[in-house]
Amino acid sequence: MSFDPSPSYPYPPPESSPSYDTYPWQPQQLPEAPERRPQRHTALGHHSDLRVLRSAYRWQRRVATLTALGYFTLFLILSAFAPSFMTSTVTDGLPTGLLLALIQVPVTWLAIALYEQTARRRVDPIADRIRKQAELDAKREGAR
Repeated sequence: MSFDPSPSYPYPPPESSPSYDTYPWQPQQLPEAPERRPQRHTALGHHSDLRVLRSAYRWQRRVATLTALGYFTLFLILSAFAPSFMTSTVTDGLPTGLLLALIQVPVTWLAIALYEQTARRRVDPIADRIRKQAELDAKREGAR
């Protein structure tokens, strides 16, 4: 006969598990959380600068989009509802419709320039300020 070192029952004895100490319908006592110091600065997710950044970025997108799409929509409306205006000539043999279609390229460049200008003037300074504040907050948390 050989000796079998495995336990005679598949479950651990009651001494090795705290779940055997209480009944399942009794509430579990949670360990107390350590005390945390209150933060001096508001968390970055609740910062008002993020709302300002979102609104500045939203305004920037609207200006660029409305510049390009507004002109294109005007061109389409004139093509559909004012064909006599679009076929009239501006100079010798150059119809107004063709001239307005060719102006669409510089208007698109203008929309891109407006987008970049508003980014540099309104959005980038706010984003830089938020980035610096986040770096400072990370350094403060790392020093603790």
